[in-house]
Amino acid sequence: MPPTSLELTTLGHRVRHQRLAHGYTLDELGALVGVAGSQLSLIENGKREPKLSLLQAIASVTGVEVADLLSAEPPNRRAALEIELERAQSSSVFRQLGVAPVKVTKGMSDETIESILGLHRELQRREREAIATPEEARRANTELRLMMRARDNYLPDIEKLAEKQLKAAGHVSGALTHRTVSIMAEKLGFELIYVNDLPHSTRSVTDLEHGRIYLPPASIPGGHGLRSMALQAMAHRLLGHERPTDYADFLQQRLEINYYAACCLMPETASVAFLQQAKKDRNLAVEDFRDAFGVTHEAAGMRLTNLATHHLGIKLHFLRVDGSGAISRVYENDDLPLPMDVTGAVDGQMACRKFSARAAFDEQNRTTEHYQYTDTPAGTFWCSTQTGSTSAGEFSITVGVPFDDARWFRGRETQKRATSTCPDESCCRRAASDVAGRWAGKAWPSARVHMQMFSPLPRGAFPGVDDNEVYDFLDRHA
Repeated sequence: MPPTSLELTTLGHRVRHQRLAHGYTLDELGALVGVAGSQLSLIENGKREPKLSLLQAIASVTGVEVADLLSAEPPNRRAALEIELERAQSSSVFRQLGVAPVKVTKGMSDETIESILGLHRELQRREREAIATPEEARRANTELRLMMRARDNYLPDIEKLAEKQLKAAGHVSGALTHRTVSIMAEKLGFELIYVNDLPHSTRSVTDLEHGRIYLPPASIPGGHGLRSMALQAMAHRLLGHERPTDYADFLQQRLEINYYAACCLMPETASVAFLQQAKKDRNLAVEDFRDAFGVTHEAAGMRLTNLATHHLGIKLHFLRVDGSGAISRVYENDDLPLPMDVTGAVDGQMACRKFSARAAFDEQNRTTEHYQYTDTPAGTFWCSTQTGSTSAGEFSITVGVPFDDARWFRGRETQKRATSTCPDESCCRRAASDVAGRWAGKAWPSARVHMQMFSPLPRGAFPGVDDNEVYDFLDRHA
């Protein structure tokens, strides 16, 4: 296998070190080993790989072993600095800057090289921090989830901001219309424009220079409606967001813009009045809350988590689970036993098979909510689950409460009941002993691997966004 450029660089430094240690010029050593001085110069600068016979001749003249010349260790401190600098200047991080590399000369001091290396090390450190690995993302998401749990998922400042903006746009009651959303944008100095060529990594693009918010011509499957996307884009401006400093900051901003959009679509004053009346009638239902404000079932379920504890005194949980049983979105402050990894993350973990969130997939009638009581090691919970599907597959939306609070909800009379002993593996993760014995050593499943496991968020001004696509898009529409 041919040596790498760094191996040739180290070899060149070791040859030069031995030459200078014996007081030879390039021409003098070249004459002793039978090559021109210019050829030795190429070897010393790592530009040419020497033949073994030439290395043997150099070793013989300088009184060392060939193995000493081939050592991977730099011969001295100066060589180590020059090799590290070459390595740094050949990195993709440095090349992306488009800056010409520094050429090391004999007159350049060690201190100067060390100073330049310090800048490279800081550049590498910042690059490592800018890339959110899956583990870092899970940790940041877990910290945010626990923070919102401590606040009962309620952000009063954003609630007030949304009510103020709605009042200024003339919204009084009923479902928020697209026209009112456009008026809200106009009052912020923006025009909503719907286009077919948005960058694939964005939901919207805001042109701050020309006062435009570009949106897709249709809602995104899975619940991201055009009203919501426009409100989220406006929220960045209203909340004074700057470029995220890290992935945790990015998640915090995403949470805040989603919260603002929910507050506008389902305003606090009207929503609380609706929910309080439904509680008084002992007829709370996510589907009624959804239909009253013209939003998705998921949006209504999540909005209920914002308001139920603070205004109704009800603790609850929310789960979005995909068809395979993996939890993709979660909130709880009622101590529902949830699966967690070693970092405390719940997202991506498998929900118990006995939970309503998974049992609902077996229902024949998917048009109505599925009600169920589930006994768990932490107590009994009542749950309401609605299933749906997108191009990515099936999903379920579950809102549930502890047993005592079921009395406020429609569906509390259900006779469906299940028992979950998770995290005990015998509950739903370990096959029955007779089945396991029947198939032990006779079956080999091939696991499906999600590619996002291997993919950190791309580097750029905003996590997950391709900056080049965004700037090209803006050039086309400017």
